Amino acid sequence: MKKRVAIALSGGVDSLVAGYLLKNSGFDLFGIHFLTGYEKEKKDLSSISRQLDIPVKQVDLSKVFEKRVVSYFVNTYLSGKTPNPCVMCNREIKFSALWQQACSEGADLIATGHYARSAHDSRGSCIRLLKGLDQDKEQSYFLSMLSQKQLETTLFPLGEYTKTRVRETAALANLVPEEKKESQDICFINHGNTGGFISAKTGIVSRKGEIVKSDGTVLGEHNGLFKFTVGQRRGINCPGPEPYYVKAIDTEKNSLMVGRKEELLKKSFFVDSINLISENIRFPVNAVTKIRYNHPGAESLLSLEGDLLKVELKEPQHAVTPGQTAVFYQNDEVLGGGTIL
Repeated sequence: MKKRVAIALSGGVDSLVAGYLLKNSGFDLFGIHFLTGYEKEKKDLSSISRQLDIPVKQVDLSKVFEKRVVSYFVNTYLSGKTPNPCVMCNREIKFSALWQQACSEGADLIATGHYARSAHDSRGSCIRLLKGLDQDKEQSYFLSMLSQKQLETTLFPLGEYTKTRVRETAALANLVPEEKKESQDICFINHGNTGGFISAKTGIVSRKGEIVKSDGTVLGEHNGLFKFTVGQRRGINCPGPEPYYVKAIDTEKNSLMVGRKEELLKKSFFVDSINLISENIRFPVNAVTKIRYNHPGAESLLSLEGDLLKVELKEPQHAVTPGQTAVFYQNDEVLGGGTIL
């Protein structure tokens, strides 16, 4: 009996080609697209439905998206940390709420256009999450907080593809995506104005406070802590012999600590909200740690200390940012991830 697969469609070329590959592989396929409540206009996916010759269902997940992604985003910024909404959206929306909707339509599996791979381990007892083949595009970082249960029911048709090959496949098959541009910004914020978004959401008025150096010297005044993130250089507006970077955010004192770039180097840090994908980890363990999506990764030693994971870096890294997701790799395998403290 054919497996019934729901392909999560965004309207872009990646999910369109992923659906095309699955359809040609003989799966009983249907499309599913979720609404966040922040769309400028509702997508017309009828052309996608015609091109793939599959039904496409749109589901309204705006309430759960607001609760699990947007509220998390706002509250994390207000606590002086920097959230990662894409990681949270994958865990709580695409592979949870959307998957539940897909199940109600009879789906056995869900598929996405992520550039990532999965495979059973040698014993067949658990799923390994692996980097996508395209090292420039690969997206395993954003999937690091998924559980074994979520990975067991997920397909990644583009895992062995490069972006160039995806575009070539679309051209050869005469596939035309609904969304032409690559998504770069956070989907629910227009023009990347995080401070304005948080103010509009909460009604909180920007509260000014001191900008200080590590030695306590006051350099100037900031116009709201939630407009800043560790490692940020622009917008500080404190002239000096060399650029200042945000070093720390103190919500209790309402102060912004800044320093020179080299002052932001860290040799170790702790992680909580730990998600271990691999069941074969024996601590302490050597791994390559990515402290943000576009970070190249750094050799490190991971060890458990109570409910926390300590990350000791072989070489100090710049702007280890509280609230961001740290992801741990061995070669192409994702061991897991967690939230930087």
